Amino acid sequence: MLSFTVRMTFAPEEHSEITEMLRHLTAASRQEPGCVSYIAHFLEGDLGTVLIYEQYADEAALEHHRATPHFHQYAIGGLYQRMRERQVENLTAVC
Repeated sequence: MLSFTVRMTFAPEEHSEITEMLRHLTAASRQEPGCVSYIAHFLEGDLGTVLIYEQYADEAALEHHRATPHFHQYAIGGLYQRMRERQVENLTAVC
C-alpha cells in the first residue's frame, strides 16, 4: 500500500474556489479502483493551507489516479496552477 500527504499553500482569498476544486477531486478520486483513502483538509485557522491524505492499493492504482480526467482538470489544471508551494511526504506504515 502507498500512503502519502500532499501539502499545498494558496492565497487565502482563493479559499472558496480551492474548496470547490477539492470537493470535485475528492469525490471522483474516492470512486477510483485502488483508491483506499483520499481526504482533503484545510489546516485549522489557516484558510490557505491544504493537506491531502492519500492511500492507494499499489503503484498501478496511483498511476491510474494521475491519468484520470478529474486529476488533470482539478489538480493539474486547477490546484497546481494556483498553489504557491507544494510538499509531498511519503509514509511508511508501522504495521
